[in-house]
This record gives sequence, C-alpha cells and structure tokens, in this order.
Amino acid sequence: MRQLYYQLVARDLIENTLQSYKRVAGLINDAKLAGRIDWDAIEDRTREFVTNNHWELGSDITGACASQFKMDMWANQDFRVFVIIEKEALVGVLSRLCRTWDVPILAARGYPSGTVLREFAERHLLPAMERDQCPMILHLGDHDPSGIDMTRDLQDRICLFTESGLPPEAVNRIALTRDQIDEVRPPENPAKTTDSRFASYRKLHGSSSWELDALNPAYLNGLVETHLRAAIDQAAWEARQSEVDRVKTQLAERHADQLEVEANESV
Repeated sequence: MRQLYYQLVARDLIENTLQSYKRVAGLINDAKLAGRIDWDAIEDRTREFVTNNHWELGSDITGACASQFKMDMWANQDFRVFVIIEKEALVGVLSRLCRTWDVPILAARGYPSGTVLREFAERHLLPAMERDQCPMILHLGDHDPSGIDMTRDLQDRICLFTESGLPPEAVNRIALTRDQIDEVRPPENPAKTTDSRFASYRKLHGSSSWELDALNPAYLNGLVETHLRAAIDQAAWEARQSEVDRVKTQLAERHADQLEVEANESV
C-alpha cells in the first residue's frame, strides 16, 4: 500500500500528505470490495498465517524434494552476502531475487535487537570468516535521522559481535543514498524534529527525509542484483550449479520409481 501511494506521489497524481494517504487507502479498500481491483493485485506482506505443509502421497514429497533441492551456492565463493532491510513490508519486494541468488534477507524493523545481531554473527558471519570468506552485508534503509544512523549502528555492533574480526566497511549502505535521491527524486517528507539524531542529520542533509518505500520495486531489485553479481565468481557459481543439477536428476529418478510403486499398488 505504501509503495503504491509513493508511486502516485512520485507521478504528481496526489499530494504527499497524511490526508492523501488515508484517502488512497480508503479508495483501494472500497475498490476491492466493489470488485474494481483484484484482491491479489496488492499484497499485504506483513500479516499471514504460518502453516505446515501437507502431502497425500509419497510421490508428492519425492516430487517436492526433486524440484526444491538446494545446495549452499556460496560455499565455494570468496564472499558471502547478506541483505538487511529496514522495513519488513519491503522484504517481499526482494525475496524472490534473494531466493534466486541464495542470499539470506533480514527485516531489521528499525534497529535490530542485540539478540538478533549476536545470533546473526554466530550462525552466519563467524562461520564464514572461519572458512576464509569475506562477509558482505548490503543495508537498505530510509534516508532520515534514524535510517542513516542504523547503518552506523549495524557497523558498530556487528564489529562487536565478531570481536572486531569484521571491519565496518563490510556493512555497505546501498540505499537510500543522497545520489539516489538526486537521481530518482522520490517524494520528500519533513524529517522528525523529535528524533534525537535530527540536529546532526540536519547539518549534513537538511530538514527533509525520504522513504525507501518510494523507490520503484524494479529499481530496488536491480540495485541489489548489481551488487550480488559483482560479488560472485561466475565460474565457481556454475560449477556449484552443476552439482545441484546432478543431484536433482538423481532425485527425479527416485521420484519416478515412487510413482511406479504407487501405480502398481492402485491396480
């Protein structure tokens, strides 16, 4: 909803005000109820049921194994990349890309807790460093007093939890930056004067702020993919993919055997 709203603002179709936002939200809800907008056209990525998977036949699970089998695609790479994004609602924008490139993505929801970052360091960063891989953290956040400071905070605390083994530059803020604001010209908002970081922010950036939601999803995906491709050793990636394909072929053969067993049992 917020992404749609900001796209309307960016095209000068509506004003960037709270009243406009509420009006758009109301119109969309009414249009859905009236059948004018498909319910699946706009996704609520923050609220969904958590359910178990179910299968009726053995062939259902063997087929799923064959199609869903994955290996760690970064195991033979020099780098190991992670994406941390400020807002949970934007995870859905990047999740397909991150799955394609086998990259973990974390919704920080603002400043992530120390528990989350400590677990991140122990489960992902330190093991990668022990394998002589260089962790690379792509950070995306709002361009406002807190959003800018979140990158600094990530750098400091990740350095702490890796016992200074990971340098601050391993956390790379790829959005939202001043250059991107000048390039894309997303709608601006007044920065929160009540934010304790407002004074230092204003000295560098003025009193305006910009939200990550305002960037076009295609732009965000292209931005992240550019950084991922730059980090990948293509030859090593293709060799790993060949291993995946080989195992998938073996699993597909076992799936075919299971189908034959079930067919014979049904006779």
